[in-house]
Amino acid sequence: MSSNSDVSRSHRQQPVIAQEMAQSGLSEGRAQMPRRGAALSGRQRALAVQSGAVAARGERKRVMMLGLRGIPNVQGGVEKHVEMLASKLLGYGWDVEVVGRRRYLQESDCYAWNGVEVIPLWSPRRMALEALVHTFLGVCLAAWRRPDVLHIHAIGPALMTPLARVFGLKVVVTHHGYDYDRQKWGAFARRTLKLGEFFGMRFSNGRVAISQDIVQTMRTRHHVSMTLVPNGVAITLPSGNAGILHEFGLAPRRYILLAARLVPEKRQLDLIRAFAKCGLTDVRLVIAGGAEFETPYVREMRTLAAEVPGVVLTGFQSGDRLAELFANAALFVLPSSHEGMPIALLEAMAYGLPLLASDIIPNRELDLAPDEYFPLGDIDALAAGITAKLAAPLSDDDVRERTAHAEATYSWTSVAQKTAAVYSALLAK
Repeated sequence: MSSNSDVSRSHRQQPVIAQEMAQSGLSEGRAQMPRRGAALSGRQRALAVQSGAVAARGERKRVMMLGLRGIPNVQGGVEKHVEMLASKLLGYGWDVEVVGRRRYLQESDCYAWNGVEVIPLWSPRRMALEALVHTFLGVCLAAWRRPDVLHIHAIGPALMTPLARVFGLKVVVTHHGYDYDRQKWGAFARRTLKLGEFFGMRFSNGRVAISQDIVQTMRTRHHVSMTLVPNGVAITLPSGNAGILHEFGLAPRRYILLAARLVPEKRQLDLIRAFAKCGLTDVRLVIAGGAEFETPYVREMRTLAAEVPGVVLTGFQSGDRLAELFANAALFVLPSSHEGMPIALLEAMAYGLPLLASDIIPNRELDLAPDEYFPLGDIDALAAGITAKLAAPLSDDDVRERTAHAEATYSWTSVAQKTAAVYSALLAK
C-alpha cells in the first residue's frame, strides 16, 4: 500500500467498504493490487511442483473463499479445512484467493502462502457481528474482483448468498455443521443462523456437505441435493525439536489430550470433571486450544482447571508443536456436543491414538469401535472410559492399522478432486 501522504488523507475520507477495497489494492482495479507480484511469485513456485496433469485441463480458473477467520495456522475446523483444501486445488487448475479477517492473519496486507493468495479484510471485534460484517465486505470485494466461483464456508456467512447472486456471482456454499446448535448463541443469533442456512441452500448455485447427516437433513428440510465431500486429514510428523513437552513438564504417553477451541460445545468442563473422578496421579490432562473472546465459559473452565491437579492448559497450538502433542499422547478425547465433521478426531486417528468421543451423530459417522464412544454429558461414563483406555493401550499393529485407514479414507487430495468437480460442473451449466 502506498505511503504517499495525499493517498493516506484520501483513504481516510472514503466509506468503509471503499477503504477495505483500497487496502486490498482494489481502488484502481485488480491488476493494481499491492503485492500482487509477490502473491503470483508464491503461486508460481507452488505450481512448479504440481503434476503435469494441470496443463491438460486448459485455462486456469479462479475461486475466492470466504466465511473463515483466515489461513494458515488459524484456530478452527473451517479454517483447517480451507487451509488444506486451498493449496491442493492449485493442482486441479484453480487459482485460489482466501479472504480472511485481518486481526487473525500474519500480515495486514495481501500475501501469498503456499501459492494461495490471502486477502485481509477488516471485521468488527464483536462475536455476534464479526462473521456477518466480514462476509458482507467480502461479497462486495468479490463483486469487484469477479472470481469464476465464490465459495462461502459455513451457514452464518451463507446469509450473504442472495447478495452475491444479485451481484451476478456463481456461488458454492459448504455446510460445515448446524451452527445454530452451538451453546454460545442466543435465540436471535440462532434464528439468524437458520436463515443463513435457508439462504445458502436455496440461493447458491452449488452445495457441499461435509457429512452424510447434513446431506440427508438438507434434502428433507430444504428439498435440495448436496455433494458429499467429507473432511480430510494430513499427518505432520513432529521434528522432535518443538520442545512443548519439556515446556509443560509432559512425559510421552503419560497424558490425555483434547485439542479444541475453548467454547461451550467442546465440553472441556465435562472432561476436566471426568479426569478428576479418575484420581490419576501419574497421568496429566492436556487441553490445547484458545478462545477468540474471554467469555464466562472460558473463565469457568480456567478456574476449574486450576483447581484440579494435573490439568495443563497450553493455549492454541499448531504446526510442529501440535504435532508433538498428538504424537506423544496416551489418549485423545473429544467430549463435544456439536461438530460438523471433527477434524481433530480425524487427526488423532491418523496418529494412531486410542480414542474416546461423545456419541453425537457427526462422531458416529466415523464408525469407531463401540467402546470408543460414551453418552454425551455422562461424566461417570467418560471417567470409566478413560480408565479403561489407559489400562489397555493399543498394540503397534493396531496403531499402524488405524493410521493407514485414516490416511486412505480421509485424503485431502480426494477433497480437492471432489470440490474442483463441483466448480467445474457449475461453470459447465
